[in-house]
Amino acid sequence: RLRGLPAAAMVFFFTCSDPRYVVYMGRDKFENEELLKYGWPEDIWFHVDKFSSAHVYLRLPPGSVDMSQCKDKAMAKQMLLDAVASVPEEILAEMAQLTKENSIEGSKKSEVDIVYTPYLNLKKEERMDVGQVGFKDESFRTLMKNVSRDKDIVKRLEKTREERNVDFAREKDDRDSDERMRRRKFIEEMKQKEKEEARKHAEEKELKSYAALQNLEKTSNLEASKTGTIEECKQIEEDFMWAARGADARASAAAERSSALRRMPAPRSLAGCTQ
Repeated sequence: RLRGLPAAAMVFFFTCSDPRYVVYMGRDKFENEELLKYGWPEDIWFHVDKFSSAHVYLRLPPGSVDMSQCKDKAMAKQMLLDAVASVPEEILAEMAQLTKENSIEGSKKSEVDIVYTPYLNLKKEERMDVGQVGFKDESFRTLMKNVSRDKDIVKRLEKTREERNVDFAREKDDRDSDERMRRRKFIEEMKQKEKEEARKHAEEKELKSYAALQNLEKTSNLEASKTGTIEECKQIEEDFMWAARGADARASAAAERSSALRRMPAPRSLAGCTQ
């Protein structure tokens, strides 16, 4: 029996037209109450609007909702929206028929509305009755209007009904544990990626600084060379050396003149001289 469920509890499974999806539901409000504890992000919840009914769950294929790589709530919400939108119309029609058929009041109505929403949008409060549930975001639900009974679909689905002994609590723990492992791996990969990007950014910044220095050196000599030939470069170098030597010679001559002037005796004063 399911962990946490009473001994006589019965959880039913159905096979829809696409075996990638898992369909299950509780028999009454007490099983519905317990199943609310063990839903997955991959689950979509169906119910007859404004009437009591079984809580019917459609579990999407593995990997449809991988929260391990979500960076924020907006990304998680969009992922859920995309997951719901990915369900084929044929599967939605089957879920609507199964939900209507498993409502005491709804099955007697010619038409009912079927509401469905991601399991993560369900809200259970202490003030609510057993099996009653609300929505965290009313806008995050979809209403299928005027659903009438399709006896062929109902007959086909009911033929696949079976009770299974499933430990939903253990399955949820295993599922969440796997997601946490993927989450840790994703975070570690993101950290490594950020480090690598920071390293590349530093290298690019250093290369840009070096390139700017090289360009500065090139532009400072643009007017010195006309042809860019080796011979011209050698001539420019020789001219520079001769100019440097000339400057040194002029500086040396000036220094010698200054020294000679300092060695000359001072002129005698004319005071006291007679004619």
